[in-house]
Amino acid sequence: MKKIIISIVCLVIVVLGALWLANKKENTSTLKKVKVAEVAHSIFYAPQYLAHSLGYFEEEGLDVDIILTSGADAVAAAVMSDDVQIGFCGSEQTIYIYNQGAKDYLINFSSLTKKDGSFLVARKEMKNFSIADLKGAHIIAGRKAGMPAMTLEWALNKNGVKTEEVNFDTSIAFAAMSGAFIGGTGDYVSLFEPNALALEKEGKGYVVASLGELGGVVPYTTYHAKKSYIEKNPEVIEGFTKAIDRALDYVHSHSESEIAEHIIDYFPDVTYNDLTKIVKRYMDIDAWYDTSFISEKDFNHIQEIIDNAGELEKKAPYEKLVDTTYMRK
Repeated sequence: MKKIIISIVCLVIVVLGALWLANKKENTSTLKKVKVAEVAHSIFYAPQYLAHSLGYFEEEGLDVDIILTSGADAVAAAVMSDDVQIGFCGSEQTIYIYNQGAKDYLINFSSLTKKDGSFLVARKEMKNFSIADLKGAHIIAGRKAGMPAMTLEWALNKNGVKTEEVNFDTSIAFAAMSGAFIGGTGDYVSLFEPNALALEKEGKGYVVASLGELGGVVPYTTYHAKKSYIEKNPEVIEGFTKAIDRALDYVHSHSESEIAEHIIDYFPDVTYNDLTKIVKRYMDIDAWYDTSFISEKDFNHIQEIIDNAGELEKKAPYEKLVDTTYMRK
């Protein structure tokens, strides 16, 4: 009798498992597939991975595939060529493409980060660092016309340091910047995490400033799509934006350790302790927007930074390049 009961229980478990798998497969097949090209795979973008990990995209009917597409220009090109539906990079790319005269241009429909996510690393510890300390220094600043370099140049100029008063080095590729600094090039280097923390742990550098705090609030990393795609797929844009808003709510209402627990699988090469420290570092500089909303003031400020670097052909109109339809204020 006992064997019969055990057999029945096992059979029930198998049947329920099969039904669950079938239901899951059916639900997955009904989701709208969306490819997102991300400019870099960074802890700086923690809310994005939270939306993915916590199932926020799926709950909005979306099957989101996040594809690393290094470089903002490469992201924009992927969207323009329809290789992906959504791009995730600096909003400056939407400005460049609009100013080039594209008819089916890129429109920003959701924000994520509101400050530059890189940190200025020095060779020695400097507890009372100021911008004036950079006069005469060799700074590995990043790619020419890239947002970290332009943000740093704006901060220098805004604080009375002329670009020509420093060795503003934009000749070193993004991926090689940390290695170049370790190898002896430069007095300072601008680095994203986890590279900045890695140098600190090795005793080969010290974070002395946040470029985000120096540069102010801008739509630093945003989601954009082609004008035609937004017009034809409003349900995708609405659902995607809602998922990002929920993720932004999460980072502003939970601890760094809770955030780290949900995104650790996205960063297998980073320890949990380091991940927690890096998330805390971004929380401390208030790196993420409260909601998906992009204000005209913030959009104008990023154009001010680009113009200061001599990279702005003409000012682009906020009302054309920012779609606030589904943004939550």
